Amino acid sequence: MVTLLLDSTRLEVVLSATERALAFRKGNVIVARDTIAKVQLIDDPWTWLRGIQSPGTRLPGVVAMGTWKSVNGEDFVIVRRRRPGVVIDLEGHPEFQRVVLTTRHGLALVQAFQVDAGEQPADVVDLATGAVPTAPDAEEPAAVEPAHAKPEPAAKPARKPRSTAKPATATKKAAGPKPATA
Repeated sequence: MVTLLLDSTRLEVVLSATERALAFRKGNVIVARDTIAKVQLIDDPWTWLRGIQSPGTRLPGVVAMGTWKSVNGEDFVIVRRRRPGVVIDLEGHPEFQRVVLTTRHGLALVQAFQVDAGEQPADVVDLATGAVPTAPDAEEPAAVEPAHAKPEPAAKPARKPRSTAKPATATKKAAGPKPATA
């Protein structure tokens, strides 16, 4: 799965060695933020493929990775199985018209674009959840207790004094012999 890094100036699609080999690409895909026109969350990335792979790898329904060329331009594609993804439309990018990715972090990407990212690249999931301070002059986060620390137990309520009276118990009447019937 691709890792998406975002800072104040660019989005970087970090590819694993396998993804680079299947996409016939030497490095990561870097997109300047000012070239991003639109980001869409999608259910089936396969329907968004247009043109033919050149260069790239395609096994229908399994994997599509690489550059897809069409009349509209070139798209960069990393699609696996039938998983949800994201389509990033670009304007003025020197290499691609759009990027189509299978990722479970699409919503985090959209939320991270709404945050003022800092100068250092950070994972979009961390940006969207607020785990990374976003403004360069952000204050230090408040001290957080470690996850393994146990909370202190709440104060126990005062005990009621025990009553000295014995509770009433029901006693059974001893059953005697049954009278004989004639």
